[in-house]
Amino acid sequence: MPDFDWITNQAELDSLVDELSDTRAYALDTEFHRERTYLPQLAVVQLATRERIALVDALAVDVRPLSRVFQSNAVCVMHAGSQDLEILELVSGTVPQRMFDTQIAALFCGYRTSSLGRLVEGFLGIELDKSAQLSDWTRRPLPEADLRYAASDVAHLLELRDTLVGRLDDRGRLQWAEEEIERLRSKDRSAPDPATLWWKLRGKTKLNGRACGVAQELAAWRDQVAKKQNRPPRTVLSDMALLALAQRPARNTEQLRGVRNFDLGRFKHTDQLLAAIQTFPTSTV
Repeated sequence: MPDFDWITNQAELDSLVDELSDTRAYALDTEFHRERTYLPQLAVVQLATRERIALVDALAVDVRPLSRVFQSNAVCVMHAGSQDLEILELVSGTVPQRMFDTQIAALFCGYRTSSLGRLVEGFLGIELDKSAQLSDWTRRPLPEADLRYAASDVAHLLELRDTLVGRLDDRGRLQWAEEEIERLRSKDRSAPDPATLWWKLRGKTKLNGRACGVAQELAAWRDQVAKKQNRPPRTVLSDMALLALAQRPARNTEQLRGVRNFDLGRFKHTDQLLAAIQTFPTSTV
């Protein structure tokens, strides 16, 4: 496993940005959590060139200067980069202008696995240690084993890209892969319209008439509360409780007691919840 640098101060990051902006290609990955907050919380950014690996402590430094790297001509190589792009745009305001996704490229080579470990082993003959996949990346200090795991996620991406480009070129599929990667890169990641949030609810197909309107209001209200308190929306009001209230709208506190998966004793927004339910008129279909 190659050595790596653990970047914990702004001057080190600024120097790294200068270096990456002048390179032809760099590898990137992120470690983050989204279980406890409204927006994903970035903890570590892994970056690699052919000469070095750097791990950036996103809890200790301002990572916004990375936007300068993203705006350069350097190609950013990622694996299954959809969520990485989402969080990069959140923390830096932009995404790489040029990128290569090894997962998408492998699919165009006929490989159906989405696992980086399997691709690295299959194409490069190198076995990755995946024992730290469920680590808490927000704890400090991070154990050496976790840091080495994070470094391994970018250590072989540039070499893997070289191999995949060769395979795709031989099969006449390189342009197809590049077009699909560009669709991912340029995807609209703006926040969804609050009126459409209820579309993501499991079981929404069972709703009709006023129930759809109530679900719409409750989903929008739940999201507003979650954003204000920086917590996942489902911890404000579960999907199951939301659907139950949409099907049988409560008119008062007593009627809330029988709602499935709803703890009235611990709920702190009863008046707001009842007001949201009543927002959608009974006569509207």
